[in-house]
Amino acid sequence: MDTIRRLPASDGAEWLLGGFALLRRAPLALGTLGALWGLLASLVVTVGLAVPALATILQLLVALAGPVLFAGLLWAVHEVAHDRPALPGHLLHAAREGRVPALLATLLPQVAAGLLLGMLLLVLVGPQQLQHLAEVSHELNALAQSGQQATPEQVEALVGDLPAGRILLWLLLGVAAAVAVAMTVFVAVPRILFDRREGLQAMGDSLRACVANLPALAVFLLLTMVAIFAVYFGVLLVALVLQLLAGPMVAMWAAQLLLMAVLMPLLAGAVYTAWLRLFRDEPPAAAVASGRFEA
Repeated sequence: MDTIRRLPASDGAEWLLGGFALLRRAPLALGTLGALWGLLASLVVTVGLAVPALATILQLLVALAGPVLFAGLLWAVHEVAHDRPALPGHLLHAAREGRVPALLATLLPQVAAGLLLGMLLLVLVGPQQLQHLAEVSHELNALAQSGQQATPEQVEALVGDLPAGRILLWLLLGVAAAVAVAMTVFVAVPRILFDRREGLQAMGDSLRACVANLPALAVFLLLTMVAIFAVYFGVLLVALVLQLLAGPMVAMWAAQLLLMAVLMPLLAGAVYTAWLRLFRDEPPAAAVASGRFEA
């Protein structure tokens, strides 16, 4: 196993800056790859709505394709970092390299977390209260769709004797599980793709690297959330203009594609930078900007 470097908390900001720097070097090429991913997801949703019997199968296929497509984006980012063009065919690079089984293994923590949280929900809340919670959600959605706003008295009457404390505990456990999953897969894909590690080995490396660099990871996650909000706000403004010019359907499709075109290459570039800093001792954003980014 490669040595895992211990980095200062400020390095988490450099990971995100590296993602921005790489995206600036090839915004159209990398954005096109992200948009292709978004187009695939949009087509799946559209077909699922048209043929409900296929919805679950199609969503499962998109979920399985996620790690493979992200690995393709990482390879495209790697090519851009070495002054080579990012091409649409890079999205399937991992499949050509025979890394699909190892990449699919990175879905196991999400499946395990989902099953664990499902069992905890049954234990903490109970089947009857879950049914009551579903009925409350349905009533509130019906009120919202009818254009009415639920009053505090209506909410209190609907909620009734729901175990708020246990539901809050379950939500907190869900957040903890999400953080644990994120740490397990954070740099697992580049370890599989570039370092030829197997799935479980790569996830173990990722978890150890994140535990050893918790301050940097916390800074990265905080700044990434701010960046995602800023990108989402910008896309929302574009969507509002498109809605006035071309209608809501065009605006919705364009917004999803634009969001994926920006966020997915940005995240791929940030993960690539983090992998370099954690395992390869490479300089982050400054080297990218000057064209000296090596791996």
